[in-house]
Amino acid sequence: MNLNKAMIIGNVTRDPEVKTTPSGQSVTSFSVATNRVWTNAQGQKQEAVEYHNIVAWGKLAEICGQYLNKGKKIYVEGRLQTRDWQGQDGVKRYKTEIVAENMIMLDRGGASAGGSAREPAVNQSIEEQGPTEEPQEEEIKVENIPF
Repeated sequence: MNLNKAMIIGNVTRDPEVKTTPSGQSVTSFSVATNRVWTNAQGQKQEAVEYHNIVAWGKLAEICGQYLNKGKKIYVEGRLQTRDWQGQDGVKRYKTEIVAENMIMLDRGGASAGGSAREPAVNQSIEEQGPTEEPQEEEIKVENIPF
């Protein structure tokens, strides 16, 4: 059995680039940055950023192109794929990317970093409503439990 699965949560680092193949299929490419934070042996906080190339095809490519932009926090799930090609200088080059199979936007509302007028109206209306009151907790009595 084999498994090739990548799951990341991070921020879009550049606006998606949407293209159409000669056969008419949509393909979108963008990148996502993830941060890793740890404490070294001397007790100092360290941080490293990793940049991930993402490629989406078909309907998912269209959705990414329409709703994503730089700064958005997203979850991407897909598979790792490495492409190779011959550079103009004759050197073989490689690029590893995540071929997206699922994407979830994690930002709340339209006022996020890199927000856009292209945000769905539903998200904007949630942001415009402002903070809501916390619901009051009711005490649960043993005699009210139905089992």
